[in-house]
Amino acid sequence: MSRKLFGTDGVRGRANFHPMTAEMALRLGAAAGRFFRRDGRNRHRVVIGKDTRLSGYMLENALTAGLTSTGMNVLLLGPVPTPAVGYLTRSMRADLGIMISASHNPAEDNGIKFFGPDGFKLSDHAETEIEAIVAGEIEPAQPDNIGRAKRIDDGRGRYVEYAKTTFPAGQRLDGLKVVVDCAHGAAYRAAPEVLWELGAEVIAIGVEPNGFNINDGVGSTHPEACAAAVLEHGAHLGISLDGDADRVLIIDETGRMADGDQIMALLAARWAAQGRLRGEALVATVMSNLGLEHFLHGRGLRLERTRVGDRYVVEKMREAGFNLGGEQSGHIVMTDYATTGDGLIAAMQFLAAMAETGDKASRLSSQFEPVPQLLKNVRYAAGADPLSADAVRAVIAGAEARLAGSGRVLIRKSGTEPLIRVMAEAEDETVLREVVEDIVAAVEKAA
Repeated sequence: MSRKLFGTDGVRGRANFHPMTAEMALRLGAAAGRFFRRDGRNRHRVVIGKDTRLSGYMLENALTAGLTSTGMNVLLLGPVPTPAVGYLTRSMRADLGIMISASHNPAEDNGIKFFGPDGFKLSDHAETEIEAIVAGEIEPAQPDNIGRAKRIDDGRGRYVEYAKTTFPAGQRLDGLKVVVDCAHGAAYRAAPEVLWELGAEVIAIGVEPNGFNINDGVGSTHPEACAAAVLEHGAHLGISLDGDADRVLIIDETGRMADGDQIMALLAARWAAQGRLRGEALVATVMSNLGLEHFLHGRGLRLERTRVGDRYVVEKMREAGFNLGGEQSGHIVMTDYATTGDGLIAAMQFLAAMAETGDKASRLSSQFEPVPQLLKNVRYAAGADPLSADAVRAVIAGAEARLAGSGRVLIRKSGTEPLIRVMAEAEDETVLREVVEDIVAAVEKAA
């Protein structure tokens, strides 16, 4: 069957509008519970975390009702980062983990992400099976097998303690002044705690969630807030997380931003030198800069590309046995430490490099010169398919021919919003702008 509910990262949409309604969350919970029930006994458990959106309360309660109706015992973690759900799903021997979050999206959106008992996000096949159950009749548990729900008060603390174990033993962050921007999101307590306990002087911003301000002018979608704080406080480093803390951008001491490609380049080079980079390869998506590919090739390393979405990066890593991958947007996946992107732990690996080398953030975050890249988004109406228009196809073909051998064009639909993403790379910035503008104009006309 075709997938209608699940996108590239779970189910996502505007809160209180299909599919992000209480009714659908209840059915999703019941369907996931039925999918993961191995037998009729009431001994299964699921952990649920969330970020700080107001709608999280509604969806948490609805999911809990659906899950318990099919016999699952629910353990409620409260606000924790997405990677904490992956970690605690395994640690607590749960059958299922659920994160309620729309990540970097605005507060009026929300989403539901599922993790299997191994802590990794569910495969496309598993999500398709759950979607099929949602569409049918869901068999409830017998009255004596209805599940229970329980609050877990130390979920954040467990994750904090684990995160610290990923920092090199014996090292501390004494003498480093660090700004951490938590986007008024899920890491608003965990991230400052970890950095402070490791010895850093912490300036925390984006740590006053009110249900409506997640990602609003702060976080990795607005790194200028972190950059301003770095300059104001004379900090050595800025860490800019998104709403569920599965992605990170680094701000150096000059206020300059480094994206996921630069962070991955640093980690890949260091891990390769230490003999830790499995397969001598880094996994990234088609969006990563050509400069990253050139950087890796110059060191005898490979760049393995996947379609956009951190889940596809992880699938490739697991399939081939690689241990480092991620996205330009700041999802950094280190399977030695986490089952999904973890912005905080990635930032700690960057801090470890600073502590070990004594280099400034500006040096470590500038590993390669990016090939000029331009990305523009075009919004389209529901049900429209502008990429199928002959005029759009002709313009894209012309752009590809123009850049042949000197750049590339990538056009794709967003998996989470009604957007066409138009991206191109070229050494000649004038040509780059012209190519992208021509495609955008054609898509806008068709849309």
